[in-house]
Amino acid sequence: MSGDVTRRKVLHGFAAGSATLLLRTVFPRPVIAAVESGPPSLELTVSAVNDQILRVIVAAAGEALDRMYDDGSVVVKPQSPLAGVLKTGEETTTAWKSRTIRVLTNPLRLRIEKPGGAVIQEIAFQSAPSRIAFSCGSSPLYGLGQGAHKLDRRGTTDSMGSGQRSEDLRIYGAHVPIPWLMSPDGWGLFFHEPWGSFDLTANSALFKPEEDARGIDLFLLVGDTPAELMKQWAELTGYPHLPPLWALGYQQSHRTLSNREDLLAEARTFRDKQLPCDTLIYLGTGFCPSGWNTGHGSFDFNQTVFPDPQKEINDLHELNFKVVLHVANPPLNLHGTVADTAPAAGDPSDAAAYWKWHLPLDEIGVDGWWPDEGDPLPKAERLVRNRMYFEGERSVRPDVRPFALHRNGYAGMQRYAWLWSGDVYCSWKTLAEQIMQGINTGLSGIPFWGTDTGGFVPTKEFTAELFLRWFQFSAFCPLFRSHGVTWKLRLPWGWNTGDYGPAELSPQTAAAVLPKPEELHNAAVEPICRKYLGLRYRLLPYIYSSFEETHSTGAPIIRSLGFHFPSDPLALGCQDQYLFGPSLLIAAVVEPAARERAVYLPEGVWTDFWTNHQYPGPQTISRPVDLETIPIYVRAGAVIPTGPVKQWTSAPSSDPITLTVYPGANGSSSLYEDDGTSYACERGDFTRTTMIWNDKARTITLRSSAPLVSRKFNVALAGSAAKEIVISGSGISIKL
Repeated sequence: MSGDVTRRKVLHGFAAGSATLLLRTVFPRPVIAAVESGPPSLELTVSAVNDQILRVIVAAAGEALDRMYDDGSVVVKPQSPLAGVLKTGEETTTAWKSRTIRVLTNPLRLRIEKPGGAVIQEIAFQSAPSRIAFSCGSSPLYGLGQGAHKLDRRGTTDSMGSGQRSEDLRIYGAHVPIPWLMSPDGWGLFFHEPWGSFDLTANSALFKPEEDARGIDLFLLVGDTPAELMKQWAELTGYPHLPPLWALGYQQSHRTLSNREDLLAEARTFRDKQLPCDTLIYLGTGFCPSGWNTGHGSFDFNQTVFPDPQKEINDLHELNFKVVLHVANPPLNLHGTVADTAPAAGDPSDAAAYWKWHLPLDEIGVDGWWPDEGDPLPKAERLVRNRMYFEGERSVRPDVRPFALHRNGYAGMQRYAWLWSGDVYCSWKTLAEQIMQGINTGLSGIPFWGTDTGGFVPTKEFTAELFLRWFQFSAFCPLFRSHGVTWKLRLPWGWNTGDYGPAELSPQTAAAVLPKPEELHNAAVEPICRKYLGLRYRLLPYIYSSFEETHSTGAPIIRSLGFHFPSDPLALGCQDQYLFGPSLLIAAVVEPAARERAVYLPEGVWTDFWTNHQYPGPQTISRPVDLETIPIYVRAGAVIPTGPVKQWTSAPSSDPITLTVYPGANGSSSLYEDDGTSYACERGDFTRTTMIWNDKARTITLRSSAPLVSRKFNVALAGSAAKEIVISGSGISIKL
């Protein structure tokens, strides 16, 4: 077979406004090997997507091996196919860069070896019944999407069901299954087609395709580190989008609203109390008695709350709030028409018609969307829905970055969407498990994630203490949003009003689980919320730079300790603390009445963010805590950029950014800046300041991506007074 690269393009799109929106999947023509494996005969197709991604197709003999599955999840650049032709009926080998691919028969197996013969992965294909066996190796397994139990998936089974499944929802959240597994041993597997279930209870794991499967399409990714694997995942399924800066600020969700005055009063209270907030989110009527619209699936405003929608939105914009609206009940009739009902958001042509129902709200200034439900949608339709809210917005406002917070998605959703964990319960166990969910969801390729702060469904455990501990955790999640039933207790000042507002529960349930009025005069809650709101906004230069790193590399925002310390077994197994971006170690407090928190510090030197005391790793320490404090540690060599506390992310300020150096090791950090809103960054309109710390010489070198006429920074060693410096030209080095 020739080595020619032949491209096959699969296009689908929808018209929105005047633009036609397209998703393109491009594959190279592969090398084919026909291998006998007993009746029925199977044929194996192997192609190299790039130097670290292998595509494998197995189908019955005579079936078209170049058929292309197009569910929208895979975005593959054309590459040269593997050289040579694998032979039939005998063991054959071919080179893949420095690695060796072996095809073995009886049963049909594919073995990938490192130089020297060490096995990276061996995959065996069975035809009666259809099964795929693969090696679990010796390290933990991560992935399979949100809602999976345990961080290490070894020893578990997963039916890959989607949605808010009752057996798991309370503690683990909604299931967003992604058939992707990765191992620190250096491999990842994406079972692209067909859908199926996993049995990881033995060292030889099994993937069981659906009964009507006609063939297998999977991808093997290899990399020496978890960071390399996540980068290859981004190469395969797309790099995460870069969100608008305002989406990184605090988001306050509302449910039942009495009237227009209620709506504006909450907004003004944030500004009057100097509590930073960027976004107000409004639930739709249906899940609550009086939301923004007239009912599920409706795009008509509730006249009690929004008697003049244009004016209400203008008023909120004048207070510098973004407005996000909740949309539920996506229609499921895939061949619906606008004349009949709002069509489904699952197929490209129907998605175009469904998107038109959103356009009038875009025109009056709605800034973002909160698409709920969608659990019954097939995986491809879930992804089309993610895509619709992204590309539909770009068709209306082509130079404004969209925002949509989804409950459903699939592999590739990182190109378009945010995800939250669903209607979890208010309990300490749930809070603890949400940390694990955030870690694993990031390792499943979904970096933009968060929870309902405080939990969604009130229980007897819903106290001011639980709310504060969850608030502190959420301050170090990509999404920082408060939401839940009895929503006024999700306000930073809600525990000091003497009234919990609309309960949205039966009188019996409310009496059993909600705090008593005497518990709602707690003056300690608001100052602690203000502390963590202020810290989130001070850290925005660091956080936004971390988001840009995710956009460029595929690395999660919430990172398992094993992501950066893959040779450390304790780091690989740690599921109650994580790195937020590259340098901040977060150990949220997840037990009531805690007075101390055990914290594992991996190899290196770590500085306590609050006290500036240094600790060598690896070791586990006991950190005293009070209600105001969760343990935060900074990696040695990091330079953390911080700014002033703003009341909203785009508030003007002339204060210089402060660069705080945490000594103990050499290090390199990055400060990324752009306008936070548009796509001018794609045209080169951004600044990247590289900050290099030489620990022995005690010097910091700042290098700008573009020559500067003059730029001020405050620079300090952790715990020391800052001094002002000025960069002119492309960089400067100073001694601290």
